[in-house]
Amino acid sequence: MTDPSMLLQVQGLTTEFRSRDAHVVAVRNISFQVKKASVVGIVGESGSGKSVTSLSLMRLIQPPGQVSAGQAWFRNRTGAVVDLLTLPPREMQRYRGNELAMIFQEPMTALNPVYRCGDQVAEALRLHQALSARQAREAVLDLFREVELPRVEDLYRAYPHEVSGGQKQRVMIAMAIANRPSLLIADEPTTALDVTVQKQILRLIRRLQQEQQMSVMFITHDLGVVRELADDVLVMHEGQIVEAGPVEDLFQHPQHPYTRGLLACRPRMDRRPTRLLTLQDFQAETPPAETLISPAAFEARLNSLRSQAPLLQVKDLRTWYPLRRNLAGQVRSHVKAVDGVSLDVYPGETLGLAGESGCGKTTLGRTILRLTEPTQGQIRFDGQDITHLSQSQLRPLRRDMQIVFQDPYSSLNPRMRIGDAILEPMAVHQIGATQQARRDQVYELLVRVGLQPEMYQRYPHEFSGGQRQRICIARALALRPRMIICDESVSALDVSVQAQVLNLLKELQAELGLSYIFISHDLGVVKFMSDRILIMRAGKIVEQADAETLYRAPQSDYTRELIAAVPGSTAP
Repeated sequence: MTDPSMLLQVQGLTTEFRSRDAHVVAVRNISFQVKKASVVGIVGESGSGKSVTSLSLMRLIQPPGQVSAGQAWFRNRTGAVVDLLTLPPREMQRYRGNELAMIFQEPMTALNPVYRCGDQVAEALRLHQALSARQAREAVLDLFREVELPRVEDLYRAYPHEVSGGQKQRVMIAMAIANRPSLLIADEPTTALDVTVQKQILRLIRRLQQEQQMSVMFITHDLGVVRELADDVLVMHEGQIVEAGPVEDLFQHPQHPYTRGLLACRPRMDRRPTRLLTLQDFQAETPPAETLISPAAFEARLNSLRSQAPLLQVKDLRTWYPLRRNLAGQVRSHVKAVDGVSLDVYPGETLGLAGESGCGKTTLGRTILRLTEPTQGQIRFDGQDITHLSQSQLRPLRRDMQIVFQDPYSSLNPRMRIGDAILEPMAVHQIGATQQARRDQVYELLVRVGLQPEMYQRYPHEFSGGQRQRICIARALALRPRMIICDESVSALDVSVQAQVLNLLKELQAELGLSYIFISHDLGVVKFMSDRILIMRAGKIVEQADAETLYRAPQSDYTRELIAAVPGSTAP
């Protein structure tokens, strides 16, 4: 590595995982370079090899995995060039956390739950610097201020479970930059965060990178995030780099079909297509053109929906949780998760519900279905007041009101075949004359959500995240409901799989006349799906309008902040 402007040069990196039953080449002969004081984005779907690449460079691949080929030339602080992949373990330990550091995707699992946040950062300092306990503490407090944490003394003493997701990620960033590394590897550091918190974290990483003149490898599946942060981009697919170049060149003139597909998958705020293009579309010789819904057609749809009687009516709904009690056991204060919400949903309509984590979206959805009991208010479904019905009275109505939860992994019983999981609610509600008739309907449902009938016999662990979410949708459809609440049902999915699921939901709505309440913190997704949108904050509705009006002319500052926080947003 003769170029003095180069910090890292990777050549022919190959990482494999071998077991008795399988041999997987997760990273296949990739080469790239990172300049000093630059930001390189690495994008691709889950399983493309992004994280394995970063773990290989950090020498954190565990058996049965191994780096089987390649070099990673790194220029250290003295100017000497070393191969990270051949350094002895003790010497690599001196580099790791010092000359190069890593921010992991999930801060809750990356931080030790039994140690205080401040002590964990102090440990990273004392491991590489000759600091006393007092000096380390002062250095940590300075780091906490640098990453813009509030109440630094309190945060030093707090345990990970006592702080928010955004604050935990800032603690992880403080730990990573503690020893002023030359290279910071950020592995999906904003994926689990709200768009507004994500924007703050991205701005923080960019500021620290510029102030400290460090290089950053930023790993994500979201090209919108990369456009805001990176100078250069690597696009990975099936363990290989399929395209690389300056960020604006890649966005303006993508060359590879996979890159063009990734760019097209994410819903855009400034247009309303009939369906999202997917990666499969770009495998064809001539990808289909995007078809947009005209303003006149959208307005006609809204008028048609409003001409009907509402399917769901919610009036002044409150769901409060006791927070403090006095000595006599009387409640002194509450957490007002839902605080005076009113809304209507019309047959065949999608009502979007957007806001940050903790605003009450999920609690509202669960309360509407009476999975959480309301404190006050009224819920009417198809003209019937269901607010105070007993569970036995509610049971017949359950088939008309279904929910698709956020996490497709925990939503399915790991010991039950997926066909049986779909069939079970049909048997409970006696849909179908015989067990064979129900099984035939399950086969049809699997085909309808884009799976094969022979998958009936498989277990949940044999499916990807997107396939599991399709199974959950099939299970919700099995009862032929009239309304489905989608609670962050695509937020755990790659943008390409997300596009497929969103298209599926739209197709099913057109075919079956379904009504949706679509809950998400991502306004881009909500706008694509919704006819009308409600914005929630602190348990209340702060704004509501049809999807186009809310984007073009938001009335509240909070809505404008949410729109501006969408990566790559062209907010007004």
